[in-house]
Amino acid sequence: MQVIATSIPEVLIFEPKVYGDARGFFYESFNEKVFADAVGSVPKFVQDNHSRSARHVLRGLHYQIRQPQGKLVRVTSGEVFDVVVDLRKSSPTFGQWVGQTLSAENKLMLWVPPGFAHGFVTMADNTEFLYKTTDFYAPEHERCIRWDDPQLAIDWELGGAEPALSAKDKQGQLLVDADIFE
Repeated sequence: MQVIATSIPEVLIFEPKVYGDARGFFYESFNEKVFADAVGSVPKFVQDNHSRSARHVLRGLHYQIRQPQGKLVRVTSGEVFDVVVDLRKSSPTFGQWVGQTLSAENKLMLWVPPGFAHGFVTMADNTEFLYKTTDFYAPEHERCIRWDDPQLAIDWELGGAEPALSAKDKQGQLLVDADIFE
């Protein structure tokens, strides 16, 4: 498995070695030793989540202010543009974002460390998105940053299309008003 750095050092891309032939393919989607060597600690994943969405569904930018979750995310059907935003006030990359296309075809995985907001927009119908988390979902601690916050200026690669949002995501806050991590 190859580990690829991003412009935010703690956010990493994992590219598995895929073995394929006329019968199909095989790849290792998680290896604790490779992951621990890359992020500097042994993960304790406690929950797996799976969603399916139509094209142009945008989920995020979500985070938990208490019980922050690290997430290892991937796509098993379809494609997303995945975004990670640094919400650690003391970080030199505070308020910066990284975007990465994840798809069933490229089989890339993205590590979203605790202290970051996360979101994605689906680029294909019936996109299936899976992720492991390092802490349990705690709705009382969940927060949401607006997907279209002008301070972040995220290019969601929608090409002018309007994203489909949940009622909760429509109520997201601007970064300047949001709860953030010290």
